[in-house]
Amino acid sequence: MIDSLPHLNAALNATSTVLLVAGWLLIKRRRIARHRAVMIAAVITSAAFLTSYVIYHANAGSKPFPGTGAIRTLYFAILIPHVILAAAVLPPILITFTRGLRRDDVRHRRIARKTLPVWLFVSVTGVIVYVMLYRLY
Repeated sequence: MIDSLPHLNAALNATSTVLLVAGWLLIKRRRIARHRAVMIAAVITSAAFLTSYVIYHANAGSKPFPGTGAIRTLYFAILIPHVILAAAVLPPILITFTRGLRRDDVRHRRIARKTLPVWLFVSVTGVIVYVMLYRLY
């Protein structure tokens, strides 16, 4: 069961990416109710990812990257900013989400413009790290 969690985590990250892009497109089209529903789903999906991720690493530890040479350098060039930004983006996500739920639209919009690109980067690079770690080798 624990061995299947990295695959679930990648699926949750990919789903979060799709939901974030959909939410952004919806708000650009001023579909506020749909944007809200999609962003709630994105937060729930990301929370499920975080829960699964913590459970996996608490039980299985970390898997070292087996590649060597340029691919190893590339892996760490993606992994390091991914980890740093993943840790840093949680508070802004929670603030953005809370402001959106409260319809504090001006402050929500201001922080969302900064939070979304980082959240998307973390989601996309999470899938890339998964592919490099579990599918290349």
